[in-house]
Amino acid sequence: MPKPRVVASIEARMGSSRLPGKVLMDICGKPALHRLVERLGACQSLDEIVVATSSHSTDDVLADWCDQHQVKCFRGSEEDVLNRVVQAHQWMKTEVIVEVTGDCPLTDPEVIDLGVDTFLAHDVDVVSNCGMKLTWPMGQYVQVFSYSALDEVDRTVADSAVHEHVSLYFYENPDRYRIINLMAPRRWQHPEWRFQLDYAEDLQFQNEIYRRLEPKHGSCFGTEEVVALLKREPQLIEINGHCEEKSTR
Repeated sequence: MPKPRVVASIEARMGSSRLPGKVLMDICGKPALHRLVERLGACQSLDEIVVATSSHSTDDVLADWCDQHQVKCFRGSEEDVLNRVVQAHQWMKTEVIVEVTGDCPLTDPEVIDLGVDTFLAHDVDVVSNCGMKLTWPMGQYVQVFSYSALDEVDRTVADSAVHEHVSLYFYENPDRYRIINLMAPRRWQHPEWRFQLDYAEDLQFQNEIYRRLEPKHGSCFGTEEVVALLKREPQLIEINGHCEEKSTR
């Protein structure tokens, strides 16, 4: 049986309420989106990558960036993120979706590959490390599900929160879906640590991480290197440790 077509979509737009323009903010000389695309490009399990942004004029700059860097870009609804993602994958002829948000510039290629490999090896609907019990640092996420399952949610569920938070319906209805929740290795189990980009403090944290690790390990260093660094220099955790995660409802 041939391997299904696996595509990662990056949900990104310039109009973030907490940190506007965050996806193009500079992290040690490269925009956050560049960092993320670079990391996804290092994955062994992905056939392609698409940036799913909005058709609003404020996101023209994102579409221009994608054009300049030969990255596929789909533009859809600003508010209905679920529909935007579904349409992006319909356009890409995707069979298996890897959902990625644009505010995770420390995404680990090996964690993405683990999620995809686990999905393909089991008869399940969803493989995730962030939808149920969180054991990984915030922002070190992987979510994998079939295009057909997400398309059905888009067509049949009207809940506005579901259309804002793409995969939410799967986790709120575990009786309807077969879900594998990936647990972090014990040494990485720090769900209180913030690896995502939502606040100015997160941007400072990202810059400190890249400044220390990229010269030695290259631009796609993994969770192992970040965790080891934070255990050596715990003061770095304090940069954004007080920032609060936004609830999905």
